Amino acid sequence: MVEITHLAGLAPYVETLGLMEARAEAIARGDAPEALWFLEHPPLYTAGTSAQASDLVDPDRFPVFPAGRGGQYTYHGPGQRVVYVMLDLGRRGRDVRQFVCALENWVIGTLAQFNIKGERRAGRVGVWVAREGREDKIAAIGIRLRRWVSFHGISINVEPDLAHFTGIVPCGISDHGVTSLVDLGLPVTLADLDAALLAEFPKHFPPQALPPG
Repeated sequence: MVEITHLAGLAPYVETLGLMEARAEAIARGDAPEALWFLEHPPLYTAGTSAQASDLVDPDRFPVFPAGRGGQYTYHGPGQRVVYVMLDLGRRGRDVRQFVCALENWVIGTLAQFNIKGERRAGRVGVWVAREGREDKIAAIGIRLRRWVSFHGISINVEPDLAHFTGIVPCGISDHGVTSLVDLGLPVTLADLDAALLAEFPKHFPPQALPPG
């Protein structure tokens, strides 16, 4: 069984990152079950392993943290659902590309419950929404693996302050915008999104089928 935890309030980044890494290590040792942590962070920017300094447009706007995950700069803040995904890929096939695809499909299936058509884009990890001649990003994905256990995960914009994204070039992509469920005209809450995510999750991450290896 995957353990589900909702962290109350705005989770401090550094402390939560440390707890997440410790949990991933415990999963790798076989001392804890797989886990999903649902949370919000205070306003901040994180820098992935591919982040370019030039993409940090306003470095003094919010705290900036190195994340250790893949990807570039990402914003986190109130009104955005972050899900830390700690799954044992050693029991789930050890296919990183398939795992990222499953995360994208999980988000796309969740958005479909709100009649939103989320889409992938070649060469761009994440989920996008086409809008009148342009496309906006609604969800970001950034993961890291250690001993075949994943950590970090996904973020979906429910009702964040979209102006906060202007302090960075989100994920290194400057010619597309950012959107949210509320920006698309849907009065969706974090609780609504969580219910949809949990209903959709087993479709894309069935119980572990392979023995530890």
